[in-house]
Amino acid sequence: MSEKKITIQDIARTAGVSKSTVSRVLNNSTPVNEGKRRLVLEAMKGLDFKPNVFARSLAGGCSMTIGVITQKMDSPFFSMVTTGLIEGLTGSDYSPIFVDGQWRPDQQKAAINTLLDRNVDGLIMLGGDLESEVLTGLVGEKPTVIVAKQLEGWQDHSVAIDNFEAARRAVQYLLDQGHQKIAHIGGILGHDDAQARYKGYFAAMQQAEIKSFDDLFVEGDFSSMSGVLAVENLLSRGISFTAIFAANDEMAYGARLALYRQGIRVPDDVSIVGFDDQPNSAYMTPPLTTVAQPAVEMGIATARIILGKLNHSEYEVPVLPAQLVIRESVARID
Repeated sequence: MSEKKITIQDIARTAGVSKSTVSRVLNNSTPVNEGKRRLVLEAMKGLDFKPNVFARSLAGGCSMTIGVITQKMDSPFFSMVTTGLIEGLTGSDYSPIFVDGQWRPDQQKAAINTLLDRNVDGLIMLGGDLESEVLTGLVGEKPTVIVAKQLEGWQDHSVAIDNFEAARRAVQYLLDQGHQKIAHIGGILGHDDAQARYKGYFAAMQQAEIKSFDDLFVEGDFSSMSGVLAVENLLSRGISFTAIFAANDEMAYGARLALYRQGIRVPDDVSIVGFDDQPNSAYMTPPLTTVAQPAVEMGIATARIILGKLNHSEYEVPVLPAQLVIRESVARID
């Protein structure tokens, strides 16, 4: 036999209030006397009443969901951002829905349209390759926050670090250790973060008055395999280098493997610096010097911003610092 369905009328009768009062408490639509609110909540608990979120969304015109567009479901960095995002949304009335953008603009557009078709109340974009005008045209007035990406015109709606300055400082650290032949394994150059990190590398090398370093750059795609291929590319061309700055830790892992296969020691022969400070970086052999992004904190901050937008309450877009974490993958040379 099925259990009796609890109705608003049952709650009103138990609490000794009107059905309209119960409705206002459920939908949080207009203020309710605190005493009556408490009676309603106690009645709901006593009756083991569980609100039907779908029905509430139809009545209130909102879905109580937030669409999240990722770029790579298995990315350790975005996984940490997602951890913070879920933590930040815990305790709110909103649930996230995830769709993968796959580092492809067409797929990112499709992902946004898919989420909009499901009437999400807000959108969160983790990285991505869409230009400002394109993104604005897609999302319209829908509350939207961008994470781990600096986009022109979206400064008040994005949570990111200064990739240019973080990369410049990482390369400057290698220069301070006596390195001049510093190879750079870049990310996808159509990606804003990869461009900013390349520009930081370029600026540090120029400032050090190193005249020729074009041959020291190899474009990767943020994957470990592209790090392997980049080192193989440099070695096959006979390019001499004493250090590598990789645009993310995944490519640094691949570079380390390629060097190991050629009998090249890290850091005795070649030093390596990565970017992101993924959890495994502290356990690489040797432990990786890298730029730490506060990924979990970025996710938490993003959740607070989107909830502020949705609830029409005050929110702050924080300035999150990147930090160079010095471990054992860099050696000083004379």
